[in-house]
Amino acid sequence: MTQQNVVVCNTKSSGDLSVFPAASAAQKPPVGGGYISISRRPRRVLKNLEINGDNRINALVESMRASSPTHLKSTPLTEEHSSWILRYPSALDMFDEIMKGSKGKQIVMFLDYDGTLSPIVEDPDRAFMSNSMRKTVRKLARYFPTAIVTGRCKDKVYNFVRLAELYYAGSHGMDIKGPTRTSKYNRDSNAEGVLFQPASEFLPMIDEVYQQLLDKTKSTPGAKVENNKFCVSVHFRCVDEKKWTELLHQVQSVLKEYPKLRLTQGRKVVEIRPTIKWDKGKALEFLLESLGFANCNDVFPIYIGDDRTDEDAFKKLRDRGQGLGVLVSKFPKDTSASYSLQEPNEVMEFLQRLVEWKQVSMRAR
Repeated sequence: MTQQNVVVCNTKSSGDLSVFPAASAAQKPPVGGGYISISRRPRRVLKNLEINGDNRINALVESMRASSPTHLKSTPLTEEHSSWILRYPSALDMFDEIMKGSKGKQIVMFLDYDGTLSPIVEDPDRAFMSNSMRKTVRKLARYFPTAIVTGRCKDKVYNFVRLAELYYAGSHGMDIKGPTRTSKYNRDSNAEGVLFQPASEFLPMIDEVYQQLLDKTKSTPGAKVENNKFCVSVHFRCVDEKKWTELLHQVQSVLKEYPKLRLTQGRKVVEIRPTIKWDKGKALEFLLESLGFANCNDVFPIYIGDDRTDEDAFKKLRDRGQGLGVLVSKFPKDTSASYSLQEPNEVMEFLQRLVEWKQVSMRAR
């Protein structure tokens, strides 16, 4: 597939903290390759991000606190937590029911990275995948088309995973590449080596913002700025909670000069992204189409993720009425997922059971 450069309009996605006015819906890019140019329309730009001043900053800090608990509590399950578990039961406990729902369909796996295949660690540059997890994901990809969908730079997450047979959707799906070897699951002959970058025009701007944020945030102990190619991540996992407000002011002081970028929030991270209609849900849909499952009833996508940005993919599966989402969390959260797992070790166990189930079903034929 040839590289596509697509300019699309502004929209809000899960976790979007921007205050830009919504633009009209963008044309959906085709999967067969080629170049698309969508003309821009003039739009009003709000220069001041800090609408409502401190009230807005405080709201963002509360949102950060809710989605990024600073420590685990070793207390018995609360009534709220017990009720949440009943609503979003363990994917391990419900494994047989999930497999029953996939009967006669092709399972396609979508996996977040941080907090899903690797635990959240203090230094994001050391979020290494364990050898046992890598072995499990390699086996998984033998039986099911498998994609890593992450906010990380595609090349960085590839260096963590080091499996050439997977699809990689980095920068929240703004940088997608297919496996380097032929996949037996591709129904579309163009899917091999698919390369898709819908926000390439933003690369110089992202680099500028990255450099400015490095300078602005250096006075905040523990803050780490990461250039993920099509987005910039500001990690606050090692920042004292009392400094979160100060950090947000620093980020917004840079972002207010770039009306074509927006601020979103994830688990222990805030991110600066282009204002385009693209997210992990769109990436999931694009990959399904690339694999030839655009309008098929015999596909069963499973998406596993732990972050607010994964909600776009969970919602996409609900809208399609196909497959299911699995949220990785030890805490009750609002989610569009159907099931839950508590931590990466449980994710690995679920993937191992999926491989074993497939091996048994193949021997039974």
